[in-house]
Amino acid sequence: MRILLATYWLIPHVGGVWKFMVQIKQQLEALGHEVDMLGNSPDYSKFHIWNRGVELSKEELRPLLAVKLDAEHAPLLHGDHLIDYYERDRYMMELAAAYFGLESYDVIHTQDIFSARALSRVKPAHIPLIAHLHGSVATELKNHFRSHPELNIDEHSPAWKYFDSTEYYGASAGDLTITANHMQRNMLIHEFQVPASKIAVFQYGLDTGEFWGKAAKGTTIQRPSDKKVIIFPARLVAVKGIDVLISALGLLKFKRQDWVCWIVGDGEKRRDLESQAAGLLLENEVLFLGERDDVPALLTLADIFVHSCIQDNQPFSVMEAQIAGLAVCVSSAGGLPEMVEHGVTGLVSPVNDPVALAQQLNNLLEDDSLRKQLGSNAQTWGNVHWSMGTMIHRLLSIYRLAVYNPF
Repeated sequence: MRILLATYWLIPHVGGVWKFMVQIKQQLEALGHEVDMLGNSPDYSKFHIWNRGVELSKEELRPLLAVKLDAEHAPLLHGDHLIDYYERDRYMMELAAAYFGLESYDVIHTQDIFSARALSRVKPAHIPLIAHLHGSVATELKNHFRSHPELNIDEHSPAWKYFDSTEYYGASAGDLTITANHMQRNMLIHEFQVPASKIAVFQYGLDTGEFWGKAAKGTTIQRPSDKKVIIFPARLVAVKGIDVLISALGLLKFKRQDWVCWIVGDGEKRRDLESQAAGLLLENEVLFLGERDDVPALLTLADIFVHSCIQDNQPFSVMEAQIAGLAVCVSSAGGLPEMVEHGVTGLVSPVNDPVALAQQLNNLLEDDSLRKQLGSNAQTWGNVHWSMGTMIHRLLSIYRLAVYNPF
């Protein structure tokens, strides 16, 4: 089959969607399929089919939209800058996809609500579209609006209603929608009124061979000989809840000092997080390692993994930590409780609760046998549940069903 993997987000990128797309491409091509990857360029200046070097600048598309989207024909766009930005960019994705040509593909597999809606509007009618959703854009943005009241965007605002409708239209655009967990499926059904019959659920896969290959390359970072290592690899953005971990570590320091924390990644919140750590006198305990390509090796040196996010779906970082055999502490956000069974394969604390997280970290540092048992259980469960072969088998079954027995 000839397959198009498409996303509105940046490709290439450090995020989980890009990693997911790369893994699918590698696995499908190893089975003899041909796979292209379409998305925004890293500087948002163009759309491109990354692996073919085909691109179309947005500057060439703007004049085509200017007349159709002027104030007379599209007044709502001119009244709200967020709506204007996302609608224009989605239209540009439609034009770019039409320019590149979609006729030669057997299946189009999108990775977000924007690309699903865009490509559904310009693809040939006979080509099936599978919409894979890796999280809720509307939910994440509404959480952002709530935490920034200065934006003056609430449930009565056009932008709020726009993203709710965009979630519905994007999640309903495909012949079938895939989610990684039941939490997101239920959200789509009950909050966004997506028909239940359109949604299938199956988990991601992780290429464990690739993971252990990277781990074997080692790292230049050395773990301290007299302290245990807590690790949190993530983009340094608000939704990841790294500030919750730092607050918890401030509390933990009053109880014990036999630990260090490695925060691996970069992002817009780095300076704020460094200031928070300094304010809690954690400069020697909390180390910001920046963006690195040796995370698997770092995980093998660590003792405890933390993911104290505010909202997430099914992060690869948790999957990798389980494969590495680490004791895992996660928040109860999103799909995380479906990844970690509290007290069996890890520990789950309420969202935004640094006190509970500090207590869990203290328990794991105090009790070596508990920490090791949770890590062993997580590794056993992860090796079965995150099977890449199982995921690809399920994905190909859906592709073939869509091609030969349309929904």
